[in-house]
Amino acid sequence: MTAGPYSGLKVVDLTRVLAGPYCTMMLADLGATVIKVEAPGTGDDARHIGPFIKKKSAYFMSLNRGKHSVALDLKAPADREIFERLLGEADLLVENYRGGTMEKLGYDWPALHARFTRLIYVAVSGFGHTGPYKNKPAYDMVVQGMGGVMSLTGHPGSPPTRVGTSIGDLGAGLFALSGIGAALYHRERTREAQKLDIAMLDCQVALLENAIARYVATGQSPGPLGSRHPSITPFAAFATGDKPIIIAAGNNQLFVRLCEAIGCPVLANDERFKSNELRNQSHAALTAEMEAALKKRSARDWLTIIEAAGIPCGPINNVEQVLADTHVISRNMVVTMHDDEAGTLKLAGNPIKLSTFADPATRPPAPKLDESGPEIRAKGFAAIAQ
Repeated sequence: MTAGPYSGLKVVDLTRVLAGPYCTMMLADLGATVIKVEAPGTGDDARHIGPFIKKKSAYFMSLNRGKHSVALDLKAPADREIFERLLGEADLLVENYRGGTMEKLGYDWPALHARFTRLIYVAVSGFGHTGPYKNKPAYDMVVQGMGGVMSLTGHPGSPPTRVGTSIGDLGAGLFALSGIGAALYHRERTREAQKLDIAMLDCQVALLENAIARYVATGQSPGPLGSRHPSITPFAAFATGDKPIIIAAGNNQLFVRLCEAIGCPVLANDERFKSNELRNQSHAALTAEMEAALKKRSARDWLTIIEAAGIPCGPINNVEQVLADTHVISRNMVVTMHDDEAGTLKLAGNPIKLSTFADPATRPPAPKLDESGPEIRAKGFAAIAQ
């Protein structure tokens, strides 16, 4: 197990696929003891989602490292008794069922709180436990569409485009992690436990940031802009002699230095480009002027020159290049996990760096289905206590 600020925290994890497992994985990375309760025989749906390495899901392994698995049928009286014993020991119950599922099982918040007064209940669902959509099912793609982010993604005139990572699930998992910290702090001060109701759609709305501000200011719904920032120019991907690079000149001073760096100081005095507002209005003309200069040299040359001028810039890396990046590696953002069957896997590290805890370069493996089942059924959390 990983030592961290949540060492000693006991988590019963009823989550599956992505949003909930991502949250509980982060809890495990921060030191919590996580017991993953799975359906007998099949387990988490993610166990059956590729890509596979030697018939084991790399997807599942990447999201469930450091957890312990027990298979329980929550409709069977004997298994319910074991589950409730775990709840009696736990600090957190995390689930990401469709709204209404826990009520059908008899584990709604009023029933849980009456029996387990210290237990914090974290519900992550597509649409939350209130409102007209509360019983609707959802996946990441559904809330990306309904939450507006797909309307902002891609290039003007392009078909609806999904964000390249599952931002609907991941956003909900991260907001849940944040809410858990707040709920634990509140319980520490008041001894009062509470329910967290985290909706994926809510989280997508919260992540719209600048798009909501633009709509409120103009009355018009924003659309996709490709790589261009909606309010800052130049702040986009620009073509060079071989491949595009990112240049982000976020204020007038940086713009003047950029013009000098690319050999076009006259652009800084061009009436069309003298302020950010004017540059936004004339972004197409500015892009044409800049790219005419940038296409004279390679991306590598320009990154060296522009960075030396103190202007934020960078390459557009693919995943292979990210995992090989010396800075990413130096920050321990590529860690390893050894699985007895699949071998050694590279995984994303924990971006939360804490001065009083080590950030190990290796992480415990994801559990096999019911791997700790016999011990947990007999001894509960004591079977795997740190």
